[in-house]
Amino acid sequence: MSESALLRMLHEATVATGTSAKRHIIHFKNKAAYGRFLAAFEKANELFPVKSIVQPIKIIHAISCALKGGGTTLRHPSIRFVEEDIAIRVHGSHARYMQQPATPRQSDASIPWGVRQIRSPEAWKETRGGRIRIGVIDTGIDYSHPDLRGRISRGINLLHRGLLPADDNGHGTHISGTIAASNPESGMVGVAPHAIIHPVKAFDHNGTAYVSDIVLGIDWCVRNRMHIINMSFGMKNRSKSLHEAVRTANRMGIVVVASSGNEGKLTSIDYPARFSQVISVGATTSHKKIAPFSNRGKAIDLYAPGDKIRSTWLHHKYMELSGTSMATSHVSGVIALMLSVKPDLSPSEIKSLLQKTSNPIAGLKSRSASKGGEIDAARALRHLGP
Repeated sequence: MSESALLRMLHEATVATGTSAKRHIIHFKNKAAYGRFLAAFEKANELFPVKSIVQPIKIIHAISCALKGGGTTLRHPSIRFVEEDIAIRVHGSHARYMQQPATPRQSDASIPWGVRQIRSPEAWKETRGGRIRIGVIDTGIDYSHPDLRGRISRGINLLHRGLLPADDNGHGTHISGTIAASNPESGMVGVAPHAIIHPVKAFDHNGTAYVSDIVLGIDWCVRNRMHIINMSFGMKNRSKSLHEAVRTANRMGIVVVASSGNEGKLTSIDYPARFSQVISVGATTSHKKIAPFSNRGKAIDLYAPGDKIRSTWLHHKYMELSGTSMATSHVSGVIALMLSVKPDLSPSEIKSLLQKTSNPIAGLKSRSASKGGEIDAARALRHLGP
């Protein structure tokens, strides 16, 4: 069966925008089959309807589009499987805490409590994370925030390819500030104030995206040679598409860090944090206890401050948020410090070293209750050796 026949099948299975259908991801059997399809796809007449509604996803040899009837009738020798393109949300502020603007601090209080608790200032004697590239797959970034000046480099807006990845939600700006804010005089300082943020806008103003958007974001991070990918979002269902993309990033030596979720579960965490190739992060409080909202247990690799975290917000403001999202950005910052000193560390070496140098958490009966405690930037840097 030819690729042109597959294109005709896709045309019959796809629907026009606005009609009832579900987004799906169609995986091809191998790179060669995908290449043959793409060649036929590129040659197809521009007026052919399928051209405008099919999105190639090269990193996993797949395409995404809306299909009638769940794609159950889509049968072709080149197709490996068809998977629903699931909606996914940022791990936003826990409902117990209102999003209250925080007042700007004086320079002696420019370092938020979480950055202090993990002993980042002690690590700054050796490094501040210079030259490390962090892809923040989120809602974008506020380019005009004074605390992020000089910290932002090229990114991508996956929702509107012709526009900058400007933040219309706030979550991505908050995450970026904890990682790399650098304004001790009149604002705040993040964990790795010389690291570089590459904003990847995959989430809309409501903090919602589809798995295909995330996979395209990971693809961009791989192609643009990020050192770290911060993923402060999650979902309950496992996605083969997302797992394949994460595995590819891991194989390329990129450290992937993800939030575990905010439901206070004792034995279960969200995807993608649940994938073994990811560093999964739970949240702690200023009392070095696990935050009540944080998912926890053996599936958590590390914990970091995530309760009432003050960071950068839209329109030059600051916001106090709580969630495992906030914890994840602390971990990404510490990894940036480590990689700036020892750039050849593998993702598995970084995870192991962070766990080895983490501090015990009050309330955990034993280390068996989780793989690691709360991260400690100073200890992690000390253990890197000369």
